[in-house]
Amino acid sequence: MNGHHAWEDIVKLGASLFGRRLTFGRTGNISIRDGDRILITPTNTGLGSLAGTRPASIGIDGTHHDGPPPSKEAFLHAAMYRARPEALAVVHLHSTNAVAVSCLTGLDVADALPPLTAYYAMRVGRLPLLPYYRPGDPALRPVAEQAALRHHALLLANHGPIAAAADLSSAADVVEEIEETARIFLRLHGLQWNALTPAQIADIRSWRNPVSEPADA
Repeated sequence: MNGHHAWEDIVKLGASLFGRRLTFGRTGNISIRDGDRILITPTNTGLGSLAGTRPASIGIDGTHHDGPPPSKEAFLHAAMYRARPEALAVVHLHSTNAVAVSCLTGLDVADALPPLTAYYAMRVGRLPLLPYYRPGDPALRPVAEQAALRHHALLLANHGPIAAAADLSSAADVVEEIEETARIFLRLHGLQWNALTPAQIADIRSWRNPVSEPADA
């Protein structure tokens, strides 16, 4: 992987996410892995302001190698990569509707959102809700790494979603699918609604769609 081109892809994605209000201010972080090297957005830099900046580089253990200081949540990206060796990209957002859902009481911590649509079932699958830790708290590292062994997408309580995937666009698809399903879920509040049945989900997973993200069981 060419590091310059990888960073250009991150810059373009950051601008797209910021422009569509899926992130705001200096929140959210994006990374791409190349072997044991991880390029990640720097700390205190908004995803809409990455043009003209340099990436931070960290190791798979989360150690800062070179470039500007990495996002304070770089350890979380490294944990996702260690748990999922096939992953080459991680996207973490503080997107409004997903954060709102993560603040609700009474959620199933093993699966925070219901499978309301086929694309959510394909791209996300089960979405565990992790306990709250302050942003940058290294105590989250082992909790996230353990959860990521079985799930490529996680929802951090009172914080937001994070997803690992085989490439940058797929990781973005997952967090965007979480955000849109969270929006639908909140709009259905107080109404009667139907989620997809286990049989419908099994049918979806048996359908080999090359553009879909394999969902967790």
